[in-house]
Amino acid sequence: MKLIQVLPLLALSTAFVIPDEQVMSQVAIESDQNPKSFLERIPSKDEAISRFEDSFTKLIDTSRNALDDAIEYVTETNEEVSDKAYETAYHVSSWLDSAADRVQEVGEDVVPFSEDDEEHHGGKDGKGRKGHHGHCKKPNLTVYELISKSKYTTKLAALINEYEDIVELLNGTATNYTVFAPTDKAFEKIPKHAPKPSKEELKKILLYHVSEDFYPAGKVLVTHTVPTLLSVDTLGIGPQRLATEIGLKGLTVNFYSRIIAIDIFGTNGVIHGVDSILIPPPKIAKIISFLPSEFSTLELGLTKTGLLPAIADTSNHIGGTVFAPTNFAFQKLGPRINGFLFSKYGQKYLKALLEYHVVANQTLYSDAYYKSESVDNVIETDGIPKGLFHIDLKTLLHDKSLSVDVARYGRLINIKINGFSSVTIEDGIASDGVIQVVSNVLIPPKAVDRAVQHWEGEEMSVEELKERLDPLMGNEQPQEL
Repeated sequence: MKLIQVLPLLALSTAFVIPDEQVMSQVAIESDQNPKSFLERIPSKDEAISRFEDSFTKLIDTSRNALDDAIEYVTETNEEVSDKAYETAYHVSSWLDSAADRVQEVGEDVVPFSEDDEEHHGGKDGKGRKGHHGHCKKPNLTVYELISKSKYTTKLAALINEYEDIVELLNGTATNYTVFAPTDKAFEKIPKHAPKPSKEELKKILLYHVSEDFYPAGKVLVTHTVPTLLSVDTLGIGPQRLATEIGLKGLTVNFYSRIIAIDIFGTNGVIHGVDSILIPPPKIAKIISFLPSEFSTLELGLTKTGLLPAIADTSNHIGGTVFAPTNFAFQKLGPRINGFLFSKYGQKYLKALLEYHVVANQTLYSDAYYKSESVDNVIETDGIPKGLFHIDLKTLLHDKSLSVDVARYGRLINIKINGFSSVTIEDGIASDGVIQVVSNVLIPPKAVDRAVQHWEGEEMSVEELKERLDPLMGNEQPQEL
């Protein structure tokens, strides 16, 4: 069917952060509005998560097609509950809006259900039958059968049917799958004159919507990233991941695709309906260049020093982590240091400094860790446990390491670098690693009285910066990836 014209979404191919103009307009920041009064009505993060956990664990009646029931419920009750629905969460870290104190525009077609909705319907849906809030029967259809029989996912079903192995997989019982299922309306966002991608590319897109792990809504709520069935050579031991976020628009995947129907259970897994197609992400270097308002200084530095093409060349590394300072982080260094670094006299120091922000062959998400076989590391698992987690990551600066501490409890995560700098925006999913945005430019420590002294944001001169970097550079050229 010609509905499968997805390639121009590779303009949206930035998966987690680069939607096309049509999609971007739906999540545009209304800078001319006063967000303060609106923010005062937003509950705390704990309250928001609590409300979501209460509402999302409600199951729908599976006497009919559960996927139809879920989407019909959203359609029928939308106008009645939309005003209060968006007070259930506050978007604190989004790749579409890295300023955490801004408010995104609220759409009209997403309904995170709440306990109060049952009062509007007397415990029944608009058709008089028990629906989302009713008693849940044991499911009797596989996730594939739910999708293929639903009148709201006909286009997705047609695409899946082109791949016998995917049909067999979603009908199988090898594991409990999680499917993020785009509705027919999601496919309508594809430009009409878009060229059709290859069958291989379409299969990758399909696999990117499926996880072989079981993620009901309650688990999604406390998870930052979700592994998918899409395997890529550029990440090492692990599959490509999705990122999830709780925001003013509800629960989102890859920061732009809203979950509009949750916990449709099949005999072999669970389905969540989403309102946009999920496109595998681009490389780290592309993402940095796509966001000049945040990373123009970083991009300029990487370009001047030749590091940007080196990072983009995945033949010399498998996975990686870039701790990316924003333009504001560079501004905090002051005009003298910036003037020096971006002069011809300071270029070798700029290169060394930026190498200190790049980790090759180790991909550290906020809740998962991948490494290539070449990395000698005592950590054998790809997961990060709850509680406190510490790891030293060797950078490109002559194997100088970053000391990383991750404090994780459910969705609440705090990542510190060298005990001082914080990761302010986590998990910029990329095809060849991950971007973690840091609040400060990372400065190598210096030795003082046989001890290591880390920079903690105090004012620094050009001479001190050179003093910190000179011993790490020696007479050698800083290493390549």
